[in-house]
Amino acid sequence: MSDLLFHMIDGGPRPVAPFSHAVEGGGWVMLTGQMPTDPAAPDGPLPEGIDAQTRRVMENLEVVLDGLGLALSDVAQCRCYLTAFERDYAAFNEVYQGYFPAERRPARTTIGVTALAVGALVEIDCLARRPD
Repeated sequence: MSDLLFHMIDGGPRPVAPFSHAVEGGGWVMLTGQMPTDPAAPDGPLPEGIDAQTRRVMENLEVVLDGLGLALSDVAQCRCYLTAFERDYAAFNEVYQGYFPAERRPARTTIGVTALAVGALVEIDCLARRPD
């Protein structure tokens, strides 16, 4: 595993704990779960509601991917975490699906959790593959 690259993206979201934005090896890139924080104002309030928080999380994933020369089209799998699963699942899906074409949606797991860092309603991590 000595070929692993640990990435911190300039201008990326400030991590809420001690971790890298992404770790890469063998053409695969594992992105740390992103929170709905604003990279330009990391101590500012979170967006209100699941729709706005989901958009911010997806935008933060795009920032990290872009910093690595990748895009959402390179994502193979996502893991999504919701603190109010039953209440927010449908609304979350409505926003999430707008970031991927119907014929190229990544594999996905969505999990209901009791809490997330910074009081977030949603967090998403993903696995991307570098194009050959």
